[in-house]
Amino acid sequence: MQNEYSYERYQRQTILKNFGDAGQLKLTQAKVLVVGAGGLGCPALLYLAAAGVGIIGVVDDDVVELDNLHRQPVYITQDIGKSKATTAAAYLKLLNPDISIIPYIIRLMSANSPEIVREYDIIIDATDNFSSRYMINDLCVLLDKPLVFGAVSQYEGQLAVFNVRQNEEEKTVHYRDLFPEPPNAGEVLSCAEAGVLGVVPGIIGTMQAAEAIKLITGIGQPLVNKLYTFNVLNNQSYELELQKKEGSDALVPPTLETFRQTDYDWLCEKTNNPFEISIDQFVTMLDYDNIEIIDVREPDEMPDVFDFGYKKIPLSKLKENINRYEKEIVVFFCQSGQRSTKAAQWLQERSGNYKSIYSLQGGILNYLKQRQEQKL
Repeated sequence: MQNEYSYERYQRQTILKNFGDAGQLKLTQAKVLVVGAGGLGCPALLYLAAAGVGIIGVVDDDVVELDNLHRQPVYITQDIGKSKATTAAAYLKLLNPDISIIPYIIRLMSANSPEIVREYDIIIDATDNFSSRYMINDLCVLLDKPLVFGAVSQYEGQLAVFNVRQNEEEKTVHYRDLFPEPPNAGEVLSCAEAGVLGVVPGIIGTMQAAEAIKLITGIGQPLVNKLYTFNVLNNQSYELELQKKEGSDALVPPTLETFRQTDYDWLCEKTNNPFEISIDQFVTMLDYDNIEIIDVREPDEMPDVFDFGYKKIPLSKLKENINRYEKEIVVFFCQSGQRSTKAAQWLQERSGNYKSIYSLQGGILNYLKQRQEQKL
């Protein structure tokens, strides 16, 4: 652990009232784990490293893709195809060689996360899916770790600080006090489906770093028992006061052993989709005469599709159009596959075994990406 630091590097921080050398020393001795090196994780990592946090862990099993670059400024075009965790770690080390960066090229799961998370003082949730959010929250409750939460969609972002112990008896709220149970598949759109303006995760991710710095140094008032929301279109922001929800603690696995055995993907309905068909299967089906293709996105959602014919029936209008599914094979698609799976489930329940009903795996974005790659 680092105990010395460059006065010149941090001089603009150390001259701050109520910060000083004592605050910088606390940062130098701190250990922060950032789970996710994407839209939220990149700005959080940049400012934690620049501020001089002594040990930073970065967890991500993904690789850099072209559509990441508009909101993940740690990476450049030449990094496409490289590991996010190792690429981010190398960049941060160049930014600040005085600190330690530990990359974890893994997906954090209930089986492997306790050994990693317990080594850090503060956890930053920079993930983009519900299974990871609930898993990270539950583990932080079990290990008594402060958790800095962030989420973004379209033009809006949210921020909160969970699980900060006020005293021996009183705990602050955690994620399950806000959202006790995961939403059903398709109820909440992901960034892949709804889109996100690149600066929004930049704003929220930077604020996550700021909340971590406040927790470490003791300055200011962290967003404890509060949910902060910011809308970039009108620059409006507001805070909601949060309270403990009766029964929320009982939703967390009671022990680490039980936690390790909990399948958060299954709880959040992410796996084992019986309706999914691959892009290759779908392309083959396009030659069939008895196929009906239905876009369940909202009317104004992009991109448009010109490769094949289809009907446009938003998910919210499916029930009103039950008589429009005329062919024996029905394939639903949306942006990423979540809403189309919900549509397939709904139609299957009402059609029995009379139709073959499918959801396009990965949605139309995955289709267009693969078709583009095949043309290159």
